[in-house]
Amino acid sequence: MKKTRFLWVDDEIELMKPYMLFLQEKGYELESVNNGQDAIDLCRNEHFDMIFLDEHMPGISGLETLSQISIIRPDVPVVMVTKSEDEGIMEKAIGKKIADYLIKPLNPNQLLITIKKHFDKNEIIREANITNFREEYLQLNDEINCCQTAEEWTYVYKKLVYWEMELSLTHSPMLEMLQSQMMEANNEFAKFIRRNYEKWFSGKDERPMLSFDVFPKVVFPLLDNNEKVFFILIDNFRLDQWYAVKDIVSEWFSYVDNTFFSILPTATQYARNAMMAGLTPKQIADNYPEYWVDETKPESKNANEKFLLRKQLERHHLNKSFSYYKINTAEEGEHLLRSFPEMDRKDLNVLVYNFLDMLSHTRSESDMIRELASDEAAYRSLTQSWFLHSPLSPLFRKISEKGYKVILTTDHGTIRVKNPLKILSDKDINSNLRYKTGKNLTYDTAKVIESFSPEKFGLPSSNLSSRFIFATGNNFFVFQNKFNQYVSHYGNTFQHGGVSLQEMIVPLITLSPK
Repeated sequence: MKKTRFLWVDDEIELMKPYMLFLQEKGYELESVNNGQDAIDLCRNEHFDMIFLDEHMPGISGLETLSQISIIRPDVPVVMVTKSEDEGIMEKAIGKKIADYLIKPLNPNQLLITIKKHFDKNEIIREANITNFREEYLQLNDEINCCQTAEEWTYVYKKLVYWEMELSLTHSPMLEMLQSQMMEANNEFAKFIRRNYEKWFSGKDERPMLSFDVFPKVVFPLLDNNEKVFFILIDNFRLDQWYAVKDIVSEWFSYVDNTFFSILPTATQYARNAMMAGLTPKQIADNYPEYWVDETKPESKNANEKFLLRKQLERHHLNKSFSYYKINTAEEGEHLLRSFPEMDRKDLNVLVYNFLDMLSHTRSESDMIRELASDEAAYRSLTQSWFLHSPLSPLFRKISEKGYKVILTTDHGTIRVKNPLKILSDKDINSNLRYKTGKNLTYDTAKVIESFSPEKFGLPSSNLSSRFIFATGNNFFVFQNKFNQYVSHYGNTFQHGGVSLQEMIVPLITLSPK
């Protein structure tokens, strides 16, 4: 096995011999030079795994040497070793992306920590995660089996998301065990929803915050306090995706983490309309029939969100100016940035970003996107890349500079589906893979949640014999006469509309400018 090889650069190299001998005894190979120019020349011809570099040297300084080495060997980590505690030098060194900064006199253990931090970090984290997850695994099982409330399920889901992200980072062998535990959690969560969901609409039991509660409970109190609010909704934005981008957002904002439960179906037509109206879908259909589009009709199901929001503001006697934008492309996002002065004059600005929803659906259509978003970790990575490079990032910066608050949320989440469920039905049925509504439906009753009285779920029904069924876990509905075609096309894709922790428990983040 090839030994790790270091270069030590110091004009007082003899004084560094004890540290170099210490590292050699640990099995590392070392080369040494006493000036910056020799270090640069050596790096042109030889490869080193790490360079220890003194700052104060005659001739070419350590920072100048670092600049040259960064051009020749940009991939080699450099550790600055110096007597100076000058903050300016430290900041310049950090600005040049050094791997670490050590102050003389050195402690041999400091060197080992620096080396391990760079070369063995992932393995150390991986082993620690394995140990910690093993300790947590049985406790998580107990918590999953004992969950009785929405609050307890939220707590457990956050823990599962945390471990899924931690184990994915180092490709831990425990990830498969965690994924099985997530499946079991979703099975128990479906039982919880089956027992309790109807009660949440009866008004007799306490319930968690649902889609139609978001504006009255979170946004309107801020408006009542005469604060200017930006309400940014990213379609299909899951809790793990929020965790993937929160470090980006925290550059400009401090945040308060919260969640709410998306209503069923966890689909845009229902969840987002309910949010903007502050009403259940049935109440929308009853009170504003002109704004509700039935499943069977071809026109857009979410064309009236702005009008529904206006009606909600009027019902709450909020005489506030507002804007409503839907952003589907980068070009529209750039146009929105140019429209910031106009938004600046409004009390409330609602911005709906459809990128993740389009990514989810495109994934079903494109082999390339299937490869790029092959699993949850890859899906998060795409989200993070889009968030960082889209016009959304400069918009956050602008909002922060103005000192305005942001509510960052979604209408529903999404889940990667794997298990096909055969369904038979009349021709007149909706196309969503995670829920179906209609009459004369035949399906496996053990793997769905049924609503024979849609009004008890706050849902409208097109006729007296209509029902809703919702897929649970990672199941998805497949017509029997198109079984193989649907399984190959939609298996392992991200879908929404059904009952799962990923679809129902979604982020609701309050951002305050720093």
